[in-house]
Amino acid sequence: MLNAVNLKPELETTDKQEKMTEGNFVDYVKIYVSSGKGGKGSTHLHREKFIEKGGPDGGDGGRGGHVYLVGNKGLWTLFHLKFARHIKAGHGGDGGSDRSTGADGEDKIIEVPLGTVVKDKETGETLFEITEHGEKKILAKGGKGGLGNWHFRSSTNQTPRYAQPGLPGLEMDVILELKVLADVGLVGFPNAGKSTLLSVLTSAKPKIADYPFTTLKPNLGIVAYRDFQSFVIADIPGIIEGAAEGKGLGHYFLRHIERNSTLLFLVPVDTPDIKAEYDILVNELTQYNPEMLDKERLVVISKCDMLDDELKAELKAELDVSFKGVPYMFISSVAQQGLTDLKDKLWKMLNE
Repeated sequence: MLNAVNLKPELETTDKQEKMTEGNFVDYVKIYVSSGKGGKGSTHLHREKFIEKGGPDGGDGGRGGHVYLVGNKGLWTLFHLKFARHIKAGHGGDGGSDRSTGADGEDKIIEVPLGTVVKDKETGETLFEITEHGEKKILAKGGKGGLGNWHFRSSTNQTPRYAQPGLPGLEMDVILELKVLADVGLVGFPNAGKSTLLSVLTSAKPKIADYPFTTLKPNLGIVAYRDFQSFVIADIPGIIEGAAEGKGLGHYFLRHIERNSTLLFLVPVDTPDIKAEYDILVNELTQYNPEMLDKERLVVISKCDMLDDELKAELKAELDVSFKGVPYMFISSVAQQGLTDLKDKLWKMLNE
């Protein structure tokens, strides 16, 4: 009894940790940002003993704080912004006497993972994207500080008693979308064996089980290649027919495929019609974004350890006719068949 009581909390803890890990992948957030307003200029007139009519010496107001986005290669998701709904920069300080300028408002820096796209929530317009580590762009510019009365003195107006107010900051609702940066994107229906292939090609440890939609978030792995070279491969959650219209889980993750330079279509050999399944996948990608057709494509027929040489030869003869120039390969992730040739082929496609 004691052992059973001790084990139960451990099992519950493990389940909670797995759920927390899955929930930590956040690739879409809405935030409200506001830059700081500029400080107002001063209307101060110089006052000093033995100096009569010192004249205007009001300083300028400081600028309002900017809101910046900075790329950070150490971040993989937008989870750290999930609960940061309002991000506000500081206001500029007012100008002072003796032509002293007010302090600039405090800038706010938002760190984001590489591949983050920024959109205006109201218009849907894409403002910019962050693709390099350390890349820094202004999301909301702070208001300019107002000029002090020092700037308005003249021979006919020697004691101006007015100055400019600071300009207001910028307020906006924005959408941050993460598009995973990877060289190769794994595309296939649920249960196609994408997670299994990723696990044998890389050191990634995706959740694998014999039911649809095991993968609820994109999994990335680094494929070690010859001469200490490598490339990144991403397992995109399973796409189903109608995903481009919002069916299933795949439509949430189609944007991640836009970043891949090469698409690897994984189709199990026990599929009733291999070419038809491939056509459905291509159609879903094309409906989502027609530019997908411009990417390099490779069809990989998985689970081929179930075929003998005679059956494989018959299938090859059929596929040579139906695919008409689209490159394809036979592999088995479980039996470790054809994986070296697959890595060679992918490396060649990435570096052509």
